[in-house]
Amino acid sequence: MKKTVSVLIVFIFLTACGCGNTKVIDDIKYDTYGIANQTDKKNPDIEYRIIVGNVVWSCILVETIIAPIYFICFSLYEPVGKADKNKPKGAI
Repeated sequence: MKKTVSVLIVFIFLTACGCGNTKVIDDIKYDTYGIANQTDKKNPDIEYRIIVGNVVWSCILVETIIAPIYFICFSLYEPVGKADKNKPKGAI
């Protein structure tokens, strides 16, 4: 019984945490981006946020080398919505 519950908890954690989503804003699809592809995919008119789950998974899977490279280099930020031009940079 304990093993089944443990496997279920791990499965839920694996599927619920991490992985950013693409977002459609004004009929245009915006993808996630990271350090390696920020010049190609980042749009200055769109507001992005850090995907906390991918940062956590990068720390957990640091020994695998491949997972943190993917999470940090290609899927670190996800689109949230249009950027407000009147809001000062860094304001909440």
